[in-house]
Amino acid sequence: MAALDYRRAATEIFGDEEADKELSNRAKYSKLIGDHECILSHIRVKPGVSSLALRAYVRAGPREKLHFNPETVNAAIVTCGGLCPGLNNVIREITRSLFFLYGIKGKVYGIVGGYKGFYDPATPPVDLTPENVEDVHHVGGTFLGSSRGGFDMDKILHFIKSKNIKHLYVIGGDGTHRGAFKIHETCMEKGVHIAVAGIPKTIDNDVDHIDRSFGFISAVEAAQAAIRAAKVEASCNLPNGIGIVKLMGRSSGFIAAHATLGSGDVDLCLVPEVPIILDGPTGCLPHLWRRVKKNGYAVVVVAEGAGEELLGESTETDASGNKKLPQIGEYMKKVINEYFKKQGEQATVKYIDPSYMIRSVPANATDALYCMQLAQNAVHGTMAGYTGFSVGLCNNKMCLIPIPELVATSPRQMNPKGRTWERILAVTRQPNTGKFDNKSFRDAESVPVNQKTAA
Repeated sequence: MAALDYRRAATEIFGDEEADKELSNRAKYSKLIGDHECILSHIRVKPGVSSLALRAYVRAGPREKLHFNPETVNAAIVTCGGLCPGLNNVIREITRSLFFLYGIKGKVYGIVGGYKGFYDPATPPVDLTPENVEDVHHVGGTFLGSSRGGFDMDKILHFIKSKNIKHLYVIGGDGTHRGAFKIHETCMEKGVHIAVAGIPKTIDNDVDHIDRSFGFISAVEAAQAAIRAAKVEASCNLPNGIGIVKLMGRSSGFIAAHATLGSGDVDLCLVPEVPIILDGPTGCLPHLWRRVKKNGYAVVVVAEGAGEELLGESTETDASGNKKLPQIGEYMKKVINEYFKKQGEQATVKYIDPSYMIRSVPANATDALYCMQLAQNAVHGTMAGYTGFSVGLCNNKMCLIPIPELVATSPRQMNPKGRTWERILAVTRQPNTGKFDNKSFRDAESVPVNQKTAA
């Protein structure tokens, strides 16, 4: 791909006299990223591990030379899948980066309602400008709307060609990213000149290789209100008050774990990565009994995907192919009541399900900053001619990660022998029922689901 120099492009378009004026309207960077700068995927090397086995990702950031002429760039932005704090921030910052950092003269199309919005006449695209995205980051959700499914390659390709789209920004999880890479591959095969960039989005924080997903910290923060409410209900309702909070976490318990650690008021944390044992020496029910007898009440946090070993796996799936989950929260309420009755006492159990509340809040300051970094670096990458990548934080550095690598081991899970889970045990003092013994991941904080399952 040919590169395009800022100054030369401006001179060719505007002439010498107007070139400086035009370039003055674009952001200037005192530090530009070199073509061969990279970030190691692992910053720790142990004895016996060959340095040749280390992976490295292209470092994200502005380049000296561009592949696309800003004068001819039309872009499209689409959000897919479930909601997440910060979606509007990402849309806003992509739009502002295109206009303010690179001075594009084309249009930015907001695709309404997910992949289906590329072709559904009921939801035509909207023109995005710095003016109409100015305040969208103050509210949760995505003002473009989102949906699951609806991927039609031929119709999406028709939209790209008809609107002369040069940049496509796809915000979504691992399934959405697989669709984005299919768009990338199809356009490459058919000679369509476009850069496709992904921005990883998952409320569960289960996209692999990146430090964290945007919106995760905001969701953990929002969960604190539900945990505090559960504690109040449990401590004030006699006899034997117990508050149960169910949080999101389909295959990974990161939200439940971090909300538990952030609260300090939780007595039992149940996650998909660790089997639930109800009774016996390591049972969670005798543990709750002991905590109630000592403190007068107890608080339980449970991830929505926990307990499949008790309730079984569902064969039903949603439009994205995700399996429907059993009702672990209601089940725990039932078995707790039954256990206390067997002990000759009554439990007062209050069940709180704030699942959708924690994902619909606006991004907090930390996530808002992260969203800005993701959006700007996605634009830097596409303008430099990179395509088929996703942008993310790796070892606290912004990187361009090949989409196939990002999705190959996603969703990831928390390591049940990692330090995060050990901190959970220290805070809740619950019995450890983890049985994962894969030595190759013993020191990691997270592991790919497929590798954990195979262990």
